[in-house]
Amino acid sequence: MLELSNIRAGYDRTPVLHDVTVSVPKDGVAAVLGHNGAGKSTLLRTAMGLIKPKGGTILLDGENITRLAPHQRVARGMAYVPQGQQSFPHLTTAENLQLVADGRKDGKEAIAEALDLFPVLGELSGRRAGLLSGGQRQQLAIARALVTRPRLLLLDEPTEGIQPSVVAEIEETILTLARRGGLSVLLVEQHVGFAMRAAQRYYVLEAGRVTSDGAGGTESEQAVRAALSV
Repeated sequence: MLELSNIRAGYDRTPVLHDVTVSVPKDGVAAVLGHNGAGKSTLLRTAMGLIKPKGGTILLDGENITRLAPHQRVARGMAYVPQGQQSFPHLTTAENLQLVADGRKDGKEAIAEALDLFPVLGELSGRRAGLLSGGQRQQLAIARALVTRPRLLLLDEPTEGIQPSVVAEIEETILTLARRGGLSVLLVEQHVGFAMRAAQRYYVLEAGRVTSDGAGGTESEQAVRAALSV
């Protein structure tokens, strides 16, 4: 589905990623783990076209998208949910979703499907996004991305800084999406247990390099924890 090969990227003259290779399986999940500053968010931003790589290639279903702009990647079925529970705070929950749905023939249906996954958003449709809790804003951010009907979803630490009850809901939704098929996910996550339950492949980043990778699943969790403890 998505192939990032020998990616070198960073900010201005500061290199962050050093020949990173990551593969996201079709209709599956690849998890990227690592400590703060390892380069995980930079990897997602590069995959989405927000950072231009200084080397390497990015293929989406075999098409070279390395030099495509972010909006061109969105048109090809990519969606990105960055850190920070981002939304339009002065718009209501419903308006945030409608803003993404406008211009789509299936917009109404796509919103309904997103609300099925996150029913609390339907109950809060008239509330301004800025007044939602952190967990509710994160659910809204993921729902907005899903309204675009992506084939590939990039999630940057979707459970960070969220109350445990909502973390469980978000984890279950992502697992449901992964099992349903038709969607591939590149997941950056700090919760090792959740990441390994969701992922078919995992990659551990350290100082911008892949130091460990392998098949996902709970049987690999101990190996991942050991790699992260180094």
